Amino acid sequence: MSAEQFLDTEVVREVAVVTFNRPEKLNVFTVDTRLRLAALIRELGTGETVRGIVLTGAGRAFSAGEDLRQTPTTDAEVRQAFESFHDITRAILATRVPVIAAVNGIAVGGASEITLCCDARIGTAATEYYQPENGRGLTISNASSLLLHRLVGNHAMRMVLGSPRIDAEEALRIGLLDELAEPGALLDRAIDTVREWTPEGNTTALHLALLRPPAEEIEAAFAREDEAARVAWQSGVLSAGVEAFWSSRA
Repeated sequence: MSAEQFLDTEVVREVAVVTFNRPEKLNVFTVDTRLRLAALIRELGTGETVRGIVLTGAGRAFSAGEDLRQTPTTDAEVRQAFESFHDITRAILATRVPVIAAVNGIAVGGASEITLCCDARIGTAATEYYQPENGRGLTISNASSLLLHRLVGNHAMRMVLGSPRIDAEEALRIGLLDELAEPGALLDRAIDTVREWTPEGNTTALHLALLRPPAEEIEAAFAREDEAARVAWQSGVLSAGVEAFWSSRA
């Protein structure tokens, strides 16, 4: 399935809804999909055609994160994999319209990190966050070393190091989610939020730039994360962790 097929886009009430549509694989991301998603967000984020963007998943998952069947095998592929995650964060933080994550189900690893740079996260009772990287030889990306602390404070340490599954109620309590909606009303609520934040004659684009984290802080987080990824890769921890993951599922 191509990146274009995996990403469905429709405009509902002047809001672009981008759906990760690979439910049989829990909407996992390949490098190509991540690059296409970043490009799509840039296309939609100018404010010229839509009032905002909603990201969501088809089926029971928001996304299971990186497709571990396509893990890097060279230094260059490691850099490309991490850069493709970072580029989604760059794209979202540069939009002139609000970007809302409608987290319909489990959000794993890099997918959960993508929601952190969105302007709001709305979930349902089925929403779940899971950061399994620490036990798989992987390291965090998407500037989540900055953004996760920004949202949940000291909870970030146990989320990454302990890798607990965070259910919807806890996610709401600690600040990962902004609100909960009924499953059938999730998209409508996310679209309503975009419309509420973009009234006629608004200065939303200016406020987004003021309220989002500065680009220099984001780029500094990327640099730290890239170095951690390099060390994990060159030490062999990354490859061993991925192999162990597949062995446990055999």
